[in-house]
Amino acid sequence: MAVIVLDRDGVINFDSDEYIKTVDEWRPIPGAIHAIAELSQAGHHIYVATNQSGIGRGYYSLDTLHAMHSKMLALVADAGGEIKDIYFCPHLPSDGCRCRKPLPGMLEQLAAEHKVSFDGSWFVGDSLRDLQSGLAKGCRPALVTTGKGQTTLDAGLPADLQHTKVFANLAEFSRYLLAK
Repeated sequence: MAVIVLDRDGVINFDSDEYIKTVDEWRPIPGAIHAIAELSQAGHHIYVATNQSGIGRGYYSLDTLHAMHSKMLALVADAGGEIKDIYFCPHLPSDGCRCRKPLPGMLEQLAAEHKVSFDGSWFVGDSLRDLQSGLAKGCRPALVTTGKGQTTLDAGLPADLQHTKVFANLAEFSRYLLAK
């Protein structure tokens, strides 16, 4: 089965322009947890790759981020699914790191650590930088219109992303993939 890489904020959980700074603020988008569980149960390998510059900005700590991720992992496990691993970039956009999307550093790390190929894989995101990061490693792009996805779609996708599949949310993406 394919590797599926998911962005976090706006895809799995509600996003905020003020950042998700606490475990209580981390709330899953309806249907997202169940979608991850279904994809996982079908044999897909699910990973998360997320920019988390709120750490670099001092809005929340690494411990808080880990607590948010523990909550997400527990919800997915309770639904019968599994997220294989979570990758995050704590850096500011101005730091010039290789791991911050749209650069593919997190995906390179994922491939090296898990010995996976992105051939036939998907990257599901709500922003142009998500799609660009996945495309750089050969992932098929999927845009969800939750989070910032509708704004991303309204702005228009560049020529190299015109083949992007668009879905209302992660649950719709899951239904599409599982029906194939």
